[in-house]
Amino acid sequence: MWPADAVMYGEVHAKANRNPTGISVARVLVVAALIGAPLAIGAVDPWAWTSVGLLAYLALFLWALGSVQQGALRFVWSPLYIPIIVFLLWGLVQYWGRLTLDRSATRESLVLLAVDGTLFFLTAQLFATAGKQTWRCLGLAVVAFAGLLALFSILQFASGTHRIYGRIDTPAYLFGPYVNPDHYAGLMEMLIPVAALYIVGQRKRLPYATLALLLFAAAVALASLLLSGSRGGLIALSVEVAILSVIFGFSSPRKTEGARLAMVVATTLLAGALLFAWEDPGWVLNRLSLLAHVKGHAWADEMATRRSFAKDSLRMLLRHPVSGVGLGSFKTAYPSYQSYPGDWWVSHAHNDYVEAAAETGIIGMAAVLTALALFFRTAFAGLARRVGTEDGWIRLGAAIGCCGLLVHSFFDFNLHIPANAAWFAVLAGLATTADFAGAKKNFRDQEQHHAAI
Repeated sequence: MWPADAVMYGEVHAKANRNPTGISVARVLVVAALIGAPLAIGAVDPWAWTSVGLLAYLALFLWALGSVQQGALRFVWSPLYIPIIVFLLWGLVQYWGRLTLDRSATRESLVLLAVDGTLFFLTAQLFATAGKQTWRCLGLAVVAFAGLLALFSILQFASGTHRIYGRIDTPAYLFGPYVNPDHYAGLMEMLIPVAALYIVGQRKRLPYATLALLLFAAAVALASLLLSGSRGGLIALSVEVAILSVIFGFSSPRKTEGARLAMVVATTLLAGALLFAWEDPGWVLNRLSLLAHVKGHAWADEMATRRSFAKDSLRMLLRHPVSGVGLGSFKTAYPSYQSYPGDWWVSHAHNDYVEAAAETGIIGMAAVLTALALFFRTAFAGLARRVGTEDGWIRLGAAIGCCGLLVHSFFDFNLHIPANAAWFAVLAGLATTADFAGAKKNFRDQEQHHAAI
């Protein structure tokens, strides 16, 4: 059994209260942080990501309090804890050893990473043994949030305003509550798979009118992603569809589930495309079509610029192969390595992988690659068993959503947007969390064993 499927317990004398108030409130706080972060312009301002952190640590305290109320410490182990801890420790070594070019930026990055690591840990602890009703509420919250945020974003787009919420001026083309439409697309490409697969899991339980409303919400979310004009988002969405096609087209965990999935995905794609065609003023489709016609367009210059960012980042790595330039220090180090003429202030490499390599060196990248390998091995294990349960569909959707953002990270810096990073951490936790049935069985076995003693 893979370690992420094992639930270890201390103080296993369990009380009858299986779902204490502390744990229930902790779940609500995590969801509240996830919903509030994108609305706060992606939580890029210090007050916003600090608020997310405070909610995360309050939820951590309530989880511990709930464990005390239960009389049992339930600790869900995940192999991803190891590379996450190694990466954080290496950042601390850079900071305390003065191996970074910008200690202030490294300190801020460590705080943000600690928040994301806490959210990942909390997700595993809070949802490993969650009941069906909790999973249903979580899935419904994701669908509702994605649909309502997308509807707001489309209306804002249709109004032609250059102000977020009609009040906040932005220097560039905005979309929804995000200054950068690519970062809005990064959020939606994580939410859409969770929403769609939640609907698949609920197809037999809900009435057709409710299912139609949920499908409409997912279609609106898809249309908003397309209207953002994000080419990286479109590529990520295409990869997500391809992954689902491979999983259910070739491996076929369950043919009946594959048919249900195909119907929901096809309906969402068709409805989303029709909504997009209705709202598109014309230039968005032209922008997206540049994916098929690179030469001779401005996008070719843009891609050349981003390639230069990547090459310059690799030069940083070659200059500092072991220690890197320091976590969060890319923008400080970059002017010394800039190879193209221009007066832009480049804060990120527009490629999360090469930026991580430049900042943390070989040690940091080893931790990143290890985490990715463990994630893929854990998140897609036992698919045939997973898709037989409602929560399994949500966890599969979370895994697909993470894959989408990982693809988008080759072209952008979504993981440096606090709101998107928080969602990624939580979805990764859901994707690699032990299933409800297995965790409950382990818990009952522990109870019976100690009762016999």
